Amino acid sequence: MTRLGLALLLLLAAPLSAKESLGVFGNWGAFRDEAGPRCYAIAIPRTNSASGSGQAYASVATWPRRNIRGQIHFRLSRETRADSAVTLQIGRERFELTGGGVDAWAADRAMDAAIVAALRSADRMSIGAADSSGRRFSDRYVLDGVASAMDAATVACARRR
Repeated sequence: MTRLGLALLLLLAAPLSAKESLGVFGNWGAFRDEAGPRCYAIAIPRTNSASGSGQAYASVATWPRRNIRGQIHFRLSRETRADSAVTLQIGRERFELTGGGVDAWAADRAMDAAIVAALRSADRMSIGAADSSGRRFSDRYVLDGVASAMDAATVACARRR
């Protein structure tokens, strides 16, 4: 992802006045949003199988007032079919996510933690499902910089408690 691509993603993610950039790390950016408050690492996919409902992204967030750290969220490039499993592949690890429409999450905090650990040890990930017409699609991410972006977000929110 280019810095321009990341800047475009930021315009989609939240109002400019609501967030503070913590840095760009490879293909990932880190931000603090005082409205939550929350801090997060975020990236757009390198590739997706087709254009769809909007800009896809992956994020890992910390919500200090809610005592939540490392919460995974995906905005998919297409709306999923109601009965479609959403599968996340990170390196050799596979996770079945929950959610609906264009959003997907880990099933619980233990899965969030397992996904965060997998992100730190792989170089790519993909998330796939069947769209509303039944066709398979996937969004693919390069993980260069994800660990640094997650760390920057965690540290920034640790100081805001």
